[in-house]
Amino acid sequence: MDNSDVHMIYVLLDGIGDLPHPDLKGLTPLSYAKTPNLDRLARNGAIGEVISVGKGIAPQSDIAVFNMLGYRFENTQYVGRGVIEAIGVGIDFKNGDLALRGNFATVNDERIITDRRAGRNIEKEDANAIAREIEEKLKFSNPKASVVVAPTIGHRLIVRIRCEGIFLTPDISNTDPAYARIDGMGVAKAVGDYMEVERSLPLNESDGAKLSALLVNEFTDKSLQIMKDSIVNKNRKEQGKKMVNAILLRDAGNKFPDVTPINKLHEMQFSCIVDMPVEIGIANVLKMKSFSAGGLTDYEEKARVAAKAMQTENAIYVHIKGPDEFGHDGDAVGKMQNIEEIDKRFFGTLLDNIDTSKVAVIISGDHSTPCINKSHSDDPVPVLISGDFVKKDGTMRFTEEQAKKGRIGLIMGADVINTAIKTIKS
Repeated sequence: MDNSDVHMIYVLLDGIGDLPHPDLKGLTPLSYAKTPNLDRLARNGAIGEVISVGKGIAPQSDIAVFNMLGYRFENTQYVGRGVIEAIGVGIDFKNGDLALRGNFATVNDERIITDRRAGRNIEKEDANAIAREIEEKLKFSNPKASVVVAPTIGHRLIVRIRCEGIFLTPDISNTDPAYARIDGMGVAKAVGDYMEVERSLPLNESDGAKLSALLVNEFTDKSLQIMKDSIVNKNRKEQGKKMVNAILLRDAGNKFPDVTPINKLHEMQFSCIVDMPVEIGIANVLKMKSFSAGGLTDYEEKARVAAKAMQTENAIYVHIKGPDEFGHDGDAVGKMQNIEEIDKRFFGTLLDNIDTSKVAVIISGDHSTPCINKSHSDDPVPVLISGDFVKKDGTMRFTEEQAKKGRIGLIMGADVINTAIKTIKS
């Protein structure tokens, strides 16, 4: 079906979904926030709920975004977040390498995790220095093995392990205790305050899985010692900063993904505005044109670029990171304030720069990150399809409560774009 007559701006608010919170008088951040621009869009459209990946699955952003862009992965087809982020940062990767997503973390002498993100905002120079030190000093028991440690943003990094002439496999468990690996997908686990760095285990009896787990465990053990002795951490301790003394690994992958490009999938010119390595990787994999629009919180610029893109594109996907981080930090008030800021600066600017009689606005989230959980959950997120030509359903706000009453009903993430296209065309 030719969808070249469709024009839509598709906004995913990372981790926007939430649960009632006592700091907000028993409301969610979306419900408590003052959002006149989102309210205006809601009154001009129809709303519903989305399960981004599957019932009972608390997904990570990578697999959630793929689904929200219309992709389903069956069984073990998904290549893992490590590969997607490796592609996003452009490191040397080939089939048979092992790519893993990592977190710099803080641990005590017993490998008990005291902060999964080592304070979250790690200075780039410290992250790079630690990475270089690990690469230079770490020696595997297998002389053919080598490692690349690539810091990205904040506490995030990618680790690529290569064993020349040997095809490593992703059939291993994570060392990050907060995430399980199911059919190649990273899924958030329900964890308490007590967590320790885990051993990676082979998930089958193959030689490739056993070697991969062995190399990951060697990397973990030896990097712990290197970081413990690092001058970087000695300086951080003197400055009263959290130690960057562990790396938690998850979501191993060993091959490039093979998927249908997004323009072919939806029969339209689809573009994006993305900032994080995982979203950049997704854009590269899907062969999606990317527009530059400032930094993470340059909301006005993102809105202006998205509006202008409608002159040449059928659709533009905009990923806004903010709400998720407040959810992980358990900061309900901060999340509410961030939503108000996004409403004013992004959606206010967007509405000033588009004609809603010609351009639809679709708003949803990749997943819920409830502040009371401090982690992703399987709770549905709201979805809104707004435009002058959209049949209204009487809902007044973009909230979890209103979403339950909307005429769109409950849909799966992979059906959002097709549902939006049908709604726009009808």
